[in-house]
Amino acid sequence: MSTHTVEKIGGTSMSRSDELIDTLFLGGRKDAEIYNRVFVVSAYGGITNLLLEDKKTGAPGVYGLFAASDSNIAWSDALDRTLHAMTEVHNRLLEHPADRRTADDFTRERIEGARSCLIDLQRLCSYGHFQLDEHMMTIRELLSGLGETHSAHTTSLMLQRRGVNARFIDLTGWRDERQPTLEERIEEGMRDVDLSSELPIVTGYAQCREGLIRLYDRGYSEVTFARIASATKAKEAVIHKEFHLSSADPKIVGTDAVRKIGQTNFDVADQLSNLGMEAIHPRAAKTLRQADIPLRVANAFEPADPGTLIDADLSGEARVEIVTGLDVLALEVFEQDMVGVKGYDATILKALTRHSARIVSKHSNANTITHYVDASLKTARRVEHEITEAYPSARIHIQKAALVSAVGRNLKDISVGLRGLTALDAAGITPIAVQQSGRAVDVQFVVASDQKQDAIRALHGALVEATDGAAWGATEHSASEEKLRSAA
Repeated sequence: MSTHTVEKIGGTSMSRSDELIDTLFLGGRKDAEIYNRVFVVSAYGGITNLLLEDKKTGAPGVYGLFAASDSNIAWSDALDRTLHAMTEVHNRLLEHPADRRTADDFTRERIEGARSCLIDLQRLCSYGHFQLDEHMMTIRELLSGLGETHSAHTTSLMLQRRGVNARFIDLTGWRDERQPTLEERIEEGMRDVDLSSELPIVTGYAQCREGLIRLYDRGYSEVTFARIASATKAKEAVIHKEFHLSSADPKIVGTDAVRKIGQTNFDVADQLSNLGMEAIHPRAAKTLRQADIPLRVANAFEPADPGTLIDADLSGEARVEIVTGLDVLALEVFEQDMVGVKGYDATILKALTRHSARIVSKHSNANTITHYVDASLKTARRVEHEITEAYPSARIHIQKAALVSAVGRNLKDISVGLRGLTALDAAGITPIAVQQSGRAVDVQFVVASDQKQDAIRALHGALVEATDGAAWGATEHSASEEKLRSAA
């Protein structure tokens, strides 16, 4: 039976990795107790934004500037800024001058190597036979790996200086002419590691034939983490964040009101991903679930706290575990002739797929199909135009909304729908729609977009904070579900 764990540290926590040396990495452990762990690390906070683009604002980094420019001035200057930012980070984290020089040389060698590749590619694509568009995904892969190699290498130096037998494992394929699969890349990287006496610090990005960026974009580090856990048959996978997995956003409901979840399952994790509140990337969750490896989400800065365990168990206490929300656009298609006719839904889905509008939820009745999508208004208008061309007599209505969901692994017999409607009514909020599936893992309340935070506070207060939540019995449940159907 495996005795090791595979643990991932996110970018924000990595930026404070000097604080983690005496807690998470060492934490009072001595000698052999330090080992039997594998750490998969993300780039330091903000570095991937500089290399690719800002995740929140979309402001271009090196990648975006290279794609948009025929000269090397703008993107090369951005690469210089990235090198400066990297150097500032490792000089802050590394105390010994020799370690700083080693990190300086390593980082400069990688950055200048990438610069040479981009200059050569730009020169090559000045000839008509070579098109830059064909190589942009490869460039994105190349640049992504720079951030993870920097953080993994720096962390290894920090630990080695403290007497830990840390080993830098580079999965980025630097100067590797082969194209192995992800499984082969991981197997080669971990092949001769002695987990009982070495502490592997592994890059979150892994270069492989499949192309992690193409498949998962910036969720690649969690996919790598899950694949390593599966390949090495870990007893547990752990994600270290800068906060606990809580019952709501503390910025919305208040730090005193939120509760640590403690235990849930992968169904709940999938629902959270759908609402933009990822505990783990859904593809990574699938890998762990299939390998029967439980996931623990822990606070990196509270190592003594066990955090929240996520497993495949479908049973558990009937309770609402999380209340969260997402801004969406409601795309409503009404067509009187839709009754009993097939094809309308398929046509709408094709339009949404063609324009990359992510579907969060949907609802339909005899003559109306409504999709709640995570997309821009511009994208929704394009979808609207395409549907109108297919069905000229259809009436299409688009409005901004918020989908607020009460999520839990077991919501049976606790009347979440009625209690939620009662709480919203008391807060002066009239929902646009209410939906509940037979799987009983979430109840969705669609409200006006400017009422999202008020709805989250009201639902959290009634469904999580209220101490009498478990007192609702089967008798109330039957009556309340009838009321819920009527309200919806």
